[in-house]
Amino acid sequence: MYFINSKLLFIYIFSLEAILVTQILKDLGEPLEFWEYFEQISKIPHCSGKEEKVREYIKNEAERLGFKTQVDKTGNLLVKSAINQNRKNHRKVILQCHMDMVCEKNEGVVHDFSKDPLQLEVVKMEGEKWLTAKGTTLGADNAVGIAYILALMKRLNSKALKFDPLVIEMLFTVDEEVGLVGAFNIDKELIKGGTYLLNLDSEEDDRFTIGCAGGINTVGEIKFEYSPLKKCLKNAIPLRLSITGLLGGHSGTDIHKDRANSIKIMSKILWKVNHEFSICLHSLNGGNRANAIPREAQAILFVENKEVSILKNFIDHIINEIKLGISRIEPKMNIKVEVIEGFEEKFVFSENLQNKLLHMLYVMPHGPISMHPKIPNLVYTSTNLASIKTHEDLIIITTSQRSLHEISKKVMYEKLEALLNLADLNIKISHVGEYPGWDPDFKAELLKFAQKTYKELFNEEVIIQAIHAGLECGILKQHFPDIDMISFGPTVEGGHSPDERLKIQSINKMWNFLIKLLENLV
Repeated sequence: MYFINSKLLFIYIFSLEAILVTQILKDLGEPLEFWEYFEQISKIPHCSGKEEKVREYIKNEAERLGFKTQVDKTGNLLVKSAINQNRKNHRKVILQCHMDMVCEKNEGVVHDFSKDPLQLEVVKMEGEKWLTAKGTTLGADNAVGIAYILALMKRLNSKALKFDPLVIEMLFTVDEEVGLVGAFNIDKELIKGGTYLLNLDSEEDDRFTIGCAGGINTVGEIKFEYSPLKKCLKNAIPLRLSITGLLGGHSGTDIHKDRANSIKIMSKILWKVNHEFSICLHSLNGGNRANAIPREAQAILFVENKEVSILKNFIDHIINEIKLGISRIEPKMNIKVEVIEGFEEKFVFSENLQNKLLHMLYVMPHGPISMHPKIPNLVYTSTNLASIKTHEDLIIITTSQRSLHEISKKVMYEKLEALLNLADLNIKISHVGEYPGWDPDFKAELLKFAQKTYKELFNEEVIIQAIHAGLECGILKQHFPDIDMISFGPTVEGGHSPDERLKIQSINKMWNFLIKLLENLV
């Protein structure tokens, strides 16, 4: 008879798992340190507003590697060498990224972002290997930046890399995804005296970003007007109308791709149903974030028992019309109507609220409003119908407006305000989270260094672009106008959605570029 020591068995299993993980990481290619750090970050909760644990991880690792750290009152973290800070008249390069991630998951996926590690997996698409997460966002935006910087710290510590006499600092900001909070409220002494700033938050490995749109969120709060269900319908049957399977995506960089908006589809169906049938709306919910195109929506409504089958057929006809327009772009769209068993509710929207709300949502704009007059294929101004939430006493509608032109941005949010007021629902309107754009400078010194470096490494010209999304560079440039800035990174697709994926091959490409650029800046 053999007796197995449970402690030794645990050590054996743990060691075997570590060997397997190490082998998988090696298969992802160089730099190995990047993949080790990325895997560790994926285990640490870091949704927007909850970056404490990941900040502590970065801080501890930096100090273990011999760097000094400093945290400002907003929660931004600065890491710098303990050796070269007293050097005068030398270029100071700041590597910058944000610590938070967009936390989105598919309907039905069981995942608690406050404690569960992301389930990483490698998939093959069109001959390329991609890293993704099962059923959730991957957080490559911006764990990529964190992992790059930590890998650089490790090699600087081991003397595998040296960039003397360059002064290198690393800035990690908080709450980028919910209004660029860290950049807005940064302690201006934190990165004083910088020469260049390298933002590691772009998502295409063949281009540099040197400009971005400014934005603002327009929010409408409607006080609930209740009506007794018995007053609305006598033989009421509750139905659930749900929309799932849409691509969603970033409300800036994906806004021009004709992806469907779940709230717009829902409002179209409900408006037509409300026009033809006697229905009573109980709740309407869709979307989660101002900077994401909503992928899912759900409404609960009541209809007369005798009209259930007729109404279902009517909705099926509308769904077929919708699919004709977007089935190529949204092949996984799923729209369902089902009777809810055991649902008891005594109150619904008042007739006034229901009619006016559906009128407003049906005509509310979503998508690109205009294209840039000088830069081809760049959205100039847009608006995103981002979310609608039914609370106990309020309905909250969130929209976001973006533009590379401050006046156009202002005009767009003024029009949204006018539309909300036209609904005549006594809506409380607020404009929140405004951030500035970043004017592109095609003659900047840092850009010239970067272009030359890219050409040396890859024997091709890099694409120079401005983007229709907000970047921290816009705010940091406002705070530190004398610092030259550029944004770049590996290829990430499907950002801000559970379809987010990181192109594995591009990690080493942009790592080599980063190292060579720092060498050229010495």
